[in-house]
Amino acid sequence: MSSLPGSPDHQGNPLPSSADRPSFGAEHSLALALGGGGARGAYQAGVLRGLARCFPHLRFPILTGVSAGAVNTVHLASHTGTLEQSTEALVNLWLSLTPEKVFEVNTLPLARNMLRWALRLVGGGMSAHEPRRGLVNTAPLRRFLSDTLQVAPDAPIAGIRRNIDSGALRAVALTATSYSTGQSVTWIEGRDIEPWQRPQRRTHATSLTVDHIMASSAIPMLFPAVRIRDEWYGDGGVRLTAPLSPALHLGATRIIAISTRYAGTIEEASVRAIDGYPSPAQVLGILFNAVFLDQVDEDIRRLNTVNQLLRRVPPEQRGGLREVDNLVIRPSRDLGRIARKFEPRLPGFFRYLTRGLGTRSSRSADMLSLILFQEDYLRVIMQLGEEDAERDAGRIEAFLADAPHASGSFASQRLDRVHAAGP
Repeated sequence: MSSLPGSPDHQGNPLPSSADRPSFGAEHSLALALGGGGARGAYQAGVLRGLARCFPHLRFPILTGVSAGAVNTVHLASHTGTLEQSTEALVNLWLSLTPEKVFEVNTLPLARNMLRWALRLVGGGMSAHEPRRGLVNTAPLRRFLSDTLQVAPDAPIAGIRRNIDSGALRAVALTATSYSTGQSVTWIEGRDIEPWQRPQRRTHATSLTVDHIMASSAIPMLFPAVRIRDEWYGDGGVRLTAPLSPALHLGATRIIAISTRYAGTIEEASVRAIDGYPSPAQVLGILFNAVFLDQVDEDIRRLNTVNQLLRRVPPEQRGGLREVDNLVIRPSRDLGRIARKFEPRLPGFFRYLTRGLGTRSSRSADMLSLILFQEDYLRVIMQLGEEDAERDAGRIEAFLADAPHASGSFASQRLDRVHAAGP
């Protein structure tokens, strides 16, 4: 997915020299914000492929990602081809995933980890010298990402720097949670970027690596924490109370966010997923939804409220604040309920563990949907994402109608096959 320094792009054309780099105005920046959700990240890949087919010349100068969205973000940031080429490669990446490429699924290691966790609970904790571990070992995922990106886990991802130097990319940001300090930490790679600091949020300018992806996507308790320099990090969604803030700080004036949360009606939301006492799986599913999904919706509401207030204030009295248009693309079906029918195909011992947590006692499987890295489930939700993007093409086109980072009219760029796809 990345190109070596000095090589041409995927069409054989030389990339622009530094003298040819376009300049970016802070008032004209389109950002893509990708949140978390574990295996649900495949839905984002499907939406992106749908966007690329509808708007093949679309590009995002600002990319931000957290958790599973970090994988997709780095892929887009490091690919030197068109949006169609990069999203097609991203889809193939997700379709090549299996549980064995994400975490160890052998019975013995899983049983050993379960026993270790049980002993910690019975024994009153763990030794300060004992290695930090999650429920599963994600060394396979680190190897998979390193092989895919053709880079060592702790080495800079060359394609990102090439896209920044060529002017195709302004900035990319990944967010993780520091277990060492409790802060939300955003790593930024870009050009002409000013870091920002808050009491519980800090930023670092850096060259992004596979380790940064692993840290941002380390699901609490399930995946092990990742050490970068002298701190331990986990999933970025844990403390990122304002998921759109990295894009805003990087100068975005328009944001497209891809959520993996189904927004049902009040009637649908009020339907009980369980009939009896809540199982651990049900409780964990709600907790993970709060971490990965709820904050995005709240941040969108806050942003829209600020936009409404700013429209009533003359520009010269806004104190540097600016309106930021936003558009959210989300699933037309509940990804958790879809996941439930794929549970019987999990690796044997892992299926035994999930059923022990009570996944079969709920009509939804939100927790399961985070770890269901199976080609059949990934293909279904990816197809749903593509269909949702094409079905929503009119709304997206209206949002992008005068986007400054597109060459030409979006109306003329849309492909005829989108119109033939139907509602």
